[in-house]
Amino acid sequence: MVDQAPVVEISDLTKRYGEFTALDSLTLTVDRGTILGFIGHNGAGKTTTIRILVGLARPTSGTALIAGADCVRQARKVKHLVGYMPDRFGSYSNMRVREYLDFFGAAFGIKRRVRSQRIDEVLDVTGSRYMQDRYVEALSHGMQQRIGIARTLLHQPEVLILDEPANGLDPQARIEMREILLRLADLGKTLIVTSHILPELARICNQVAILHRGKLQACGSLEEVTRQFQQNRMIEVELVGAEEIDRAVAVLSEHSDATGDVVPSPAESIVRFRTEKRDTELGNVLAALVSANVRVTQFREVASDLEEAYLTVTRGEDNGSSREAVAAAEPVAAAGGVTAGSVTAGSEAARAE
Repeated sequence: MVDQAPVVEISDLTKRYGEFTALDSLTLTVDRGTILGFIGHNGAGKTTTIRILVGLARPTSGTALIAGADCVRQARKVKHLVGYMPDRFGSYSNMRVREYLDFFGAAFGIKRRVRSQRIDEVLDVTGSRYMQDRYVEALSHGMQQRIGIARTLLHQPEVLILDEPANGLDPQARIEMREILLRLADLGKTLIVTSHILPELARICNQVAILHRGKLQACGSLEEVTRQFQQNRMIEVELVGAEEIDRAVAVLSEHSDATGDVVPSPAESIVRFRTEKRDTELGNVLAALVSANVRVTQFREVASDLEEAYLTVTRGEDNGSSREAVAAAEPVAAAGGVTAGSVTAGSEAARAE
């Protein structure tokens, strides 16, 4: 049975750049074997959090622990506890998959006699053994993503941080990626996964954290997060035709307590609005539509999901363009400084030999 003790412990983590607050008092714990969906706009604070977790940035205040190791005071130890896979895959020219993994195994200080066994293990876990003799740069994007995860697993990290692992994958490759991530969680790995493909994320995550403008807006299981926002219900009114839209909007604006704008969609002949009304009160809204001779074919509540919860948190806010500029200025390097083409990787590989 997998130990459920917290592996990632973040407390009041804050990062400021002058007067700009990139991360504001983030508190979060992630248990062993958990897949955390880390969600937010570009520039919401995800990159800053990741940089601190992998020991590449110091917080202004607060603490972050990985398996009990402080990400600031024990940064070297943390780099061996965390495996990071960025959204962009780096590779060397004319290097086969097995050679590529051997190079990075050496960079992490894995002895030659152990490396071959570890490479076999990570190839098996990611279902990549059949491509071990192929050139990395010749692989499809989906294949490269698998090799990226294999590389991340080489030094047996306890926590994996994966940035957009399903981005750009075709449907079949997404299914295969999903299976790999679930398998890793079953093996006791703790995963922090960032993604903008929320329906895909909802299929694998058992914990979700929504970050917006540097603040944690919601955190918990998928059910807890969606339930948190169900009091703010989304109602969808389907009409006979688009010619009914204007009258429907007028009636809804007058008789509902819509917490957000009444949103018409003429192409669908649908009007949507958010409300906190109970069913009996919504019955009165429907009666008002009928009394105004608005021809309604369906009046229904749209079930809340992860996308809806996320949009509820961020609705009405801008996309944080100034924060994006900060995020763009802070590219996330791989944990331990091991990136394709890095001097660190090459020098460590030489020492490991």
